[in-house]
Amino acid sequence: MPDPATTQLARCLARHQAALPALADPNGLDGLIERYEQCYPWLEKAMWASGADFAALLADYQALFREQEALVSRRGDDQRHHFILGIPVADRPPHLRACLESIYQLCALYDYGGHASGAWEKIKVVVAEDSRDEHHIRRHRELVDEYRKKGLQVVHFGLDEQYELLHALPQGQRERLGRILTRQPRDRFYRKGQAANRNLSYLKFLQLTEDKAKTLYYLVDSDQHFCVNRRTDTGEEIVYALNYFHVIDRIFRTTGTLMLTGKLVGDPPVSPAVMAANFLDDVIAFLERLSTLGGHDACRFHGAQGPLPGDAAYHDLAGLFGFAQQPAAFPYACRLSGRHDHADCLTAFAHRLDAFFFGEHLTRKTWFSYGSGFARLTPARTVYPGNYVVNYAGLKYIIPFGHLRLRMSGPTAGRLIAAEIGARFASFNMPNLHRRSTEEGLGGNFRPGVERDGERKHIDLSDEFERQFFGDLMLFSAEELVKRADVTRPFAQETIEAIIAAKESDLLALYRQKHDAIVAKSRQLRALVFNAGHWWLRRAELSDALEQVHAFIENIDRNFGEHSVAWRKIESAEHRAERKRQIIEALAHYRAERDAWDSLF
Repeated sequence: MPDPATTQLARCLARHQAALPALADPNGLDGLIERYEQCYPWLEKAMWASGADFAALLADYQALFREQEALVSRRGDDQRHHFILGIPVADRPPHLRACLESIYQLCALYDYGGHASGAWEKIKVVVAEDSRDEHHIRRHRELVDEYRKKGLQVVHFGLDEQYELLHALPQGQRERLGRILTRQPRDRFYRKGQAANRNLSYLKFLQLTEDKAKTLYYLVDSDQHFCVNRRTDTGEEIVYALNYFHVIDRIFRTTGTLMLTGKLVGDPPVSPAVMAANFLDDVIAFLERLSTLGGHDACRFHGAQGPLPGDAAYHDLAGLFGFAQQPAAFPYACRLSGRHDHADCLTAFAHRLDAFFFGEHLTRKTWFSYGSGFARLTPARTVYPGNYVVNYAGLKYIIPFGHLRLRMSGPTAGRLIAAEIGARFASFNMPNLHRRSTEEGLGGNFRPGVERDGERKHIDLSDEFERQFFGDLMLFSAEELVKRADVTRPFAQETIEAIIAAKESDLLALYRQKHDAIVAKSRQLRALVFNAGHWWLRRAELSDALEQVHAFIENIDRNFGEHSVAWRKIESAEHRAERKRQIIEALAHYRAERDAWDSLF
């Protein structure tokens, strides 16, 4: 009779014997456990193949892992890694709930490390508080308590504890680390920025680490989830189809990797400041097509609307990063279900336009692709702050320059880290799902650099836009700098200055071209919607939708047009001089600050 402990394996072998290769008879419990490892790649390929019965294969896949975990527990002496996850969060209870729920689902469906004690024994989660609002802090604490009762080992790393841990460092060391760990006073020890809060989390990691050799540290943002999306005939499906902990453990046990990063799928991981031109292309294309259809006709914006967007399709300056040119426009896929007409489709579309200013892109979402598998490593050059893992030695390779509050901190850090450790900084195909908004909408979404006046429907991106330009300037300067200088030694100031001067000229020219294009496209959109006499102007019930389109155009003009506050700052030679001084100083001090940080480990 078959062993009841291996029922799922037997079913899998019987069900998929035509696809599975001939497997050697297992030798003892170790051999039996390894047989599961031989099955996974074949199940994965079958699951992600076109036309597969995805749901049935996924259920088999998850059940196999749970059964394998029970065998590992029976064998004992589990030498796999423990994980400490860090989630920096600032005034985002809905996002934190969704993130914690995804971790819970991942543990429940795959059972990495087992939970015989009532809690998943190899997974700890640190919620690193950075909120200003006391109500949000209370909600974060309640969520920690809620998920602890569900079996997750979650701790709340509060503001007072952070401050005390920081000030437990010797004063001299603390001073040298001030720009990495923050110098904010105790009465304003909130909204320190994602980089500072993440780096402070490392102090908590050290406190929680029991075995340096067998602990991995996984950093994730609160708006990221441990699942991926797949496109189906009916739209987007969210699936828990990646066993992150299992794959990551094997990578670190079998390779010399120090830092591992995965990309993101779903909403773009960039600022709307670098998506406005292509988003306008897509909005115009949608409305031009809509103008040729009857308002009362059944909606025709469903099903496969065209090719999937490629890498960085959402980025206006994708060529700067070496990505291929994309089609001029991508089609809009209507999200409504049930019977509805084109007027309903327009209403729903208009209602979502504001989400663009918070980072959503209605037409250029990123989709998961299995490709050649999950575990294949490629050299990395960008740290995705919401999805990276390090071992104890890798804790040295932080995301620096947080005190500047610039965007592009992950790509900038990645260029420096890659120059220092090469292929030991690797990328793998296990993205997290990135979602800018939650079921509670945009109202509960704190986003630094974005201000909203709901009464007047004004959205101000000027802070984020300015930080994007100078973040780009720092990134491409750092990229050139590591080609000319040794990253393990202090950078010469004259070298930094020469590189920044050249990059500033090139970047300004590109931003001016983009600025002119946005102004022209905004005028084109306004004329198309309000001046061309199309059918929507004659439908009284669409007045609110048209008002939302009008508010969107006004906000585009306010943030990217002729009188944009951010654009005036970027064009100001005086303002650029001050920002360049800050960037030069930060790069010149990078090595000394890294040496001070490294001394912690």
